[in-house]
Amino acid sequence: MTFPYRLVATDLDGTLLRGDETVSERTRDALAAATAAGAAHIIVTGRAVPWTRHILDDLGYDGLAVCGQGAQVYHAGEHRLLTSVTLDRQLAGLAISKIEAEVGPLALAASRDGLDGEVLVGAGYRVQESPLPVVAFEDPSELWSAPINKVYIQHPGLDDDALAKAARATVGSLVDVVMAGPGVVEILPLGLSKATGLSLAARRLGLRAADTIAFGDMPNDIPMFGWAAHGVAMANAHEELKAVAHEITASNEDDGIAVVLEQLLQG
Repeated sequence: MTFPYRLVATDLDGTLLRGDETVSERTRDALAAATAAGAAHIIVTGRAVPWTRHILDDLGYDGLAVCGQGAQVYHAGEHRLLTSVTLDRQLAGLAISKIEAEVGPLALAASRDGLDGEVLVGAGYRVQESPLPVVAFEDPSELWSAPINKVYIQHPGLDDDALAKAARATVGSLVDVVMAGPGVVEILPLGLSKATGLSLAARRLGLRAADTIAFGDMPNDIPMFGWAAHGVAMANAHEELKAVAHEITASNEDDGIAVVLEQLLQG
C-alpha cells in the first residue's frame, strides 16, 4: 500500500472533530492506515495545550501537536511543551487600544502560556458551551499579569469577519489577527501562524512542506494551506479557505478526512 504523503496535518474543530468533539471510527481507521503506510499525523489547532490535551489523550495520540495557532509545539506522548511563543503584552495592550479607538469597546479573553495556562474571560465575552475551564476577571490588569499566547476579541455589533477585517486594517503592522471559528477572533504575535508551528514540528520529524497534505475549515488554516503541498478544505469550511484550497471534501460530520485518505490509500 503506497501513500503519496509523509505528513498528514489536521485541524481539530470543524475538521477532525465532529460537533460533539468526537472522532469517528472511520476517520480513526483512515488515519491509522495512513500512519501504517508511513505517514506521520500532526494535529494543528488554534486551541492552546490545556484545551487540547484531553482530546489527544482520548484519541490515544502520542505524537507532536501544534497548538495555540502555532505558538506551541506539544509532545502528547510525554505531556511536554517543546516550544512556546508568547505575545508581547505591552504590544497587545496597544493593539487593543487602537482597535477600540476605531470600533468601540471590545469584550476580551486571553490564553495564558504553559501546560496548564488558564483562559481568562472578561465581562461580556461570550464563551461557547464547553466543559473546558475558564477564569473570569474583572480588573483589566489581570489580563496582563502573566505571560500569554494570545488575546481573544469580540464586539457587540460587528460579526467575526467584519471585526477581524477592521482589526487587521488598524493593527496589522503590530500583531496578527485571525478568525479561527465562530465567535473566535484572535490577536497573535506578528508572523505567527499554524504554518510556522507546523514547519517547526515537521522539521523535528525530518519532514518538509512538499511531504504534507493539510486539512482545515477556517481562515486561520490559510497559512497552513500555503505551506503544505496540498490543502483540503472541509465542505463546512469558511469561503476564504475554500478559495485557496486545492480540494474540497465532505464535512467534518461526514468523515471528510477519511474520504480523501481512503482514496489516496487506494492509489
